[in-house]
Amino acid sequence: MADVLELRQYTLHPGRREDLIEVFDREFVETQDAVGAQVLGQFRDRDDADRFVWLRGFADMATRGRALPAFYGGPAWTAHRDEANDTMIDSDDVLLLRPVIDFDLSGRTRSGDTTLVTVTLYHLPPGGEDAFLDFFATSVRPQLTDTGAPPLAVLRTLHAENNFPPLPFREDVNVVAWVGSFRGPEELADHVQLLARDTRWTHDTLPKLTKHLSRPPEQLQLSPTSRSLIR
Repeated sequence: MADVLELRQYTLHPGRREDLIEVFDREFVETQDAVGAQVLGQFRDRDDADRFVWLRGFADMATRGRALPAFYGGPAWTAHRDEANDTMIDSDDVLLLRPVIDFDLSGRTRSGDTTLVTVTLYHLPPGGEDAFLDFFATSVRPQLTDTGAPPLAVLRTLHAENNFPPLPFREDVNVVAWVGSFRGPEELADHVQLLARDTRWTHDTLPKLTKHLSRPPEQLQLSPTSRSLIR
């Protein structure tokens, strides 16, 4: 179980995403897992060919503080960091999160059918997370489930001191995120259409949801790499 998660979004040099995925999936999965930094998911952003997104988990912040220097000072990163870094323009778009509903990854392996994974980010004013989570649990989540999109996980911002300063994370955000999985774009489109036809959603839930937010929601539409656990 991971009580600390990083949602990491990298902007890459044009045409270099497959180069990063190749070295990442080959060299940086088991080597991070071995030191307590579990690689949960690696994804191609379906809306941006030069964007790579991944999720990493830790048992707690103390584990993060030990795992990151062990990995970034270790042999795998030392041997392949130049190859990886050469693909990147920016790697600092990072959200530190904790689970409200955690991923159930029991029995999963790093293989399987291609899917479409969504991460929907709700940006909230400071202090607005608890009230929004109550609303999400009673109103939003049941309707997502009824329309074919039961959340794989629900996450919220973790406010904590960065115990590995070489890797910053964003401290200017308050978010709640839910993660979904679909067989493909058609299934996602069916879900969206069902929501749009649901008067409970359009006349009641969506207007109330919008009032909680400090800015419009974001949705990442992601294709897992061949070695992603989350899919």
